[in-house]
Amino acid sequence: MVIVMKIFKNTHIILFALFVLSTKAVNAQVAPKESDFYRMTTVPTPEGVQIEGGGVEVLQDGSVAIATRRGDVWIVENPRMEGGTKPNFKLFASGLHEPLGLVQKGGSLYTAQRGELTKLTDTNGDRIADDYETIYAWPLSTHYHEYSFGPVLGPDNSFFVTMNVAFGLDGEWWRGDSRVPWRGWMIKITEDGEMTPWATGMRSPAGPGMIDGEMFYADNQGDYIGSGGLWHVPKGAFIAHPAGLNWAAEPGSPVKMRKETFFANIDSRQEVVNGRYVKPENIENEEDPDFVYEMKGKFPGQQLPAVVLPHGILGISNSQVIVDQTGGKFGPFEGQVFIGDQGQSKIMRVVLEKVKGEYQGVAFDFRTGFQSGVMRMDYDQQGNMFVGETNRGWGSAGGENYGLEYISWTGKMPFEMKIVTAKADGFEIEFTKPIDKESAQYLDSYYGKSYVYKYHPVYGSPQTNLEDAKIKGVKVSEDGMKVRVVVDNMRQYYVHEFTMDGIKDKETGSGVLHPVFYYNLNNIPEGDKLPASELSTKRLSKSQKTAKKATSQAFNADADNPNKTGSKFGVTEIPVLTDAQVDGLLKMNTCIACHQKDKRVVGPSFQEVAKRNYSNEKIVELIYRPQPKNWPEYATPMAPMPHVPKDQALKIAAWINSLN
Repeated sequence: MVIVMKIFKNTHIILFALFVLSTKAVNAQVAPKESDFYRMTTVPTPEGVQIEGGGVEVLQDGSVAIATRRGDVWIVENPRMEGGTKPNFKLFASGLHEPLGLVQKGGSLYTAQRGELTKLTDTNGDRIADDYETIYAWPLSTHYHEYSFGPVLGPDNSFFVTMNVAFGLDGEWWRGDSRVPWRGWMIKITEDGEMTPWATGMRSPAGPGMIDGEMFYADNQGDYIGSGGLWHVPKGAFIAHPAGLNWAAEPGSPVKMRKETFFANIDSRQEVVNGRYVKPENIENEEDPDFVYEMKGKFPGQQLPAVVLPHGILGISNSQVIVDQTGGKFGPFEGQVFIGDQGQSKIMRVVLEKVKGEYQGVAFDFRTGFQSGVMRMDYDQQGNMFVGETNRGWGSAGGENYGLEYISWTGKMPFEMKIVTAKADGFEIEFTKPIDKESAQYLDSYYGKSYVYKYHPVYGSPQTNLEDAKIKGVKVSEDGMKVRVVVDNMRQYYVHEFTMDGIKDKETGSGVLHPVFYYNLNNIPEGDKLPASELSTKRLSKSQKTAKKATSQAFNADADNPNKTGSKFGVTEIPVLTDAQVDGLLKMNTCIACHQKDKRVVGPSFQEVAKRNYSNEKIVELIYRPQPKNWPEYATPMAPMPHVPKDQALKIAAWINSLN
């Protein structure tokens, strides 16, 4: 009552607020959660067995084969623990060099080790590999980062493998390089060991995958890769990173792009001071930055991302790409794409379409909360998705070093955006359930913005050229299953991020489970535009907005000390938000992707940051211009975040400092 009295003076408003608060409390108890629709089950492992899931392959009898980063392949019998009995782990193969993929073909298992594609065969049926056969071997340097991923089985039963670049040539520890063939490439290998170079321009291609008979892959942000994403990879493609161009002129290479062409257009920013290279950093307010789409007509074979997975929002270390082909056993997303993320320990959902001959599409969050970093996935015959997990040396939101889990659809229909397609004048959103048509007709139910990422040799890129979407109107379908959102300022090649906070489930009144979509608009479709006469342009009235704001303030009031302020050394007095109040800012600005209040994740905990005794202003400065050298024990450097509004950054900083 004390909180309410401080905010509301009128008795009737007090009673209304108490009613709303009590309603909110009831709703909070039944608010839909991811686990209501997709249940997660941990497969227990025997003592001493470390399932660092580098590869996952469900076998024909329902057993699951797991390749571990420690060099073993295990076969897990009864992985779903049917009949209440424990799974049985049988060591199938050992002594391999960090295998990061697994596929079954013709009774054998195939895996990509660091330096070769290996065929593992059990010749006598005892579930122990008797024959280790090298199908094809490739060169290695001694660099730790030369991971090899795959294989993925092609339509012609050949194998595709992708290869990481190394780092640190000539002392530039931050710059990717390709010291031996075919680092930074995708290669194709036949059963008899014939290798064909396929495409290059990759940096950390941990997620090769086959979609409708065509090769795709997921990469991670880094130098020349502004944000992670999903790329279509036709033969001869050049993606973005120049390191693999060292081998573009080799016999058999289908890639026409050359290193000289790259650096004639993109500044390598190799500056030497006192005899040492200086690590390039993001240039704030850069007047004329380069963007990858600008090189499309200049770089032969240049391939734009089909979908961008905004860094820190939809992952930081994107991994495997798989397609739901379960026939509806996994829920309402048959034929859609799922992409894992090792760093954020989660899985995203992607829907592709082809516009003017090029792939583009939309991405959503899907399932969070895995115990370790999501690396590999596969479906079993019942439609369960098995997930192999690891974080050793890489860090992850899930605190365990490894894990084997599976997620199952509970049979309940989640209220989600099922598909988003681009239109000539905006987007059409299809839902899994009918929406409340009244709330959907208000433009206040939608918020959008667009942005793009720089093409530069800096680790990742901030969101650049941000612009709010100018929503002209909306049209709700008669059955309530679709909404057309008409936008005046569609921007080709930009990510269009839209939030649907005001859309409600017609049946339950709950919001969309994952209310944000991220559409990568490589091309704007041709077609008819909706006439203004068909559009709803309703806005909430002033009184509705006031009531909404007052209710929000009541929900977020600080019961302990609503007037508390925080500063370091008396520099700036900023009101300190409660944990509940700051949560929205942390989520909105993707802070929680890498940091938690009291636990190390990809980066240090907020409590550890507070112990550094930075001023609020210094924390804001570090948000905009991170200094990874201050935290040498963390492998993944923080990307600059200049798009975070200054007032929000100061509130976050004050909250962080209040933790000390």
